[in-house]
Amino acid sequence: MARLRDREHGCPWDIEQTFATIAPYTIEEAYEVADAIDRNDLPALKDELGDLLLQVVFHAQMAAEQGAFGFADVAAAISDKMVRRHPHVFGNDAQTDAEGVLRSWEEIKRAERAGVGDTDDSALAGIARGMPEWQRAVKLQQRAARVGFDWPSPAPVVAKLHEEIGEMQEEFAAVAANPGDARARDRLEDELGDVLFVCANLARHAKVDVGSALRRANAKFERRFRTMEQLAQAEGVRLQDLPLDVQEDYWMRAKRGERAAAE
Repeated sequence: MARLRDREHGCPWDIEQTFATIAPYTIEEAYEVADAIDRNDLPALKDELGDLLLQVVFHAQMAAEQGAFGFADVAAAISDKMVRRHPHVFGNDAQTDAEGVLRSWEEIKRAERAGVGDTDDSALAGIARGMPEWQRAVKLQQRAARVGFDWPSPAPVVAKLHEEIGEMQEEFAAVAANPGDARARDRLEDELGDVLFVCANLARHAKVDVGSALRRANAKFERRFRTMEQLAQAEGVRLQDLPLDVQEDYWMRAKRGERAAAE
């Protein structure tokens, strides 16, 4: 990476990059790691972990050029952090269950933030704003749950979802009645956000990872849509030339075909 970033003999593209321009690639590579895990493809996981490691190397090299830190400093920092946050392994703290470990972890993180002058002592402090919003929603809910602010079971969450859907439908009607009403559209966005937030909460109560569930839903939609295209092509028509009701018929055929194959 140092050679790629060499100002005289390196790669013009690599030389132009900054932390900000590389950050999206870092996020993308993390998702590709998750995708390989989701597919249980260990050879792909090996390659994707290498790609993700390259991102760490890239950022560390740019930091080293500024005299801030290098790759060895990154490795030392995470090693020290793991020792510090696992006193039940490397110290004398006697935690015997996962819940106790999580409480200890959060207490140590809070002490670390205080040590660098962070005065935010909220239970929600330290949740990164750069993560996907669905993931941040779950994090916020998890933190609130640790101080007792949580539904006791999935049932009231489902009831809340129905309530939020009703409020969302009201705002859809308001926008339909007056499409130019900016305040109505703002309220609609707000209510849609509430629905998504409750869906994330429901997934948490079901102990289902939101990202994994969405990946499965996306994969299912893509698989069935491609089957629709293939069915239409086999019958000598183009999907885009067909009315919605005929396209829906192809969708149901694709769905029935999947179910039959599964049986």
